[in-house]
Amino acid sequence: MNSNAGFTLIELVITVAILIILAAIAVPNYRNHVIRSNRTDGMATLMRIAAAQEKFYLQNNSYTADLSAAGLNVGNSSDYYTYVVASDDLTSRFTATASPVESQKQDDKCATLSLDNFGNKSARDGDNNDTTSTCWR
Repeated sequence: MNSNAGFTLIELVITVAILIILAAIAVPNYRNHVIRSNRTDGMATLMRIAAAQEKFYLQNNSYTADLSAAGLNVGNSSDYYTYVVASDDLTSRFTATASPVESQKQDDKCATLSLDNFGNKSARDGDNNDTTSTCWR
């Protein structure tokens, strides 16, 4: 009696093909999820910057472009965004902007996120089109 145990070549090829198909579906979905998650972190950091700016304003009667002076330890960049606070008149207004770096540059829909002292939110895609309604929900 000759009984062969194991897999045939056809069974192995079918298994590998199924794994490739599953990976082709899963990897892009995972990448999109990571990009959206990083975007949410960027938005949360902009909210923290705005809150710290308001606190700084109450104490100093002006806003600051220096994030560490406002009591934030995010510096000017993180792993996914570079944060900049800009204004033509820091005594009355500011705009905090998050620009993507590294792997977050793959976020074509919401490349640049902004928040000002009035709570106005804006977003721009990679082609500089307004995507605020899509990005800030």
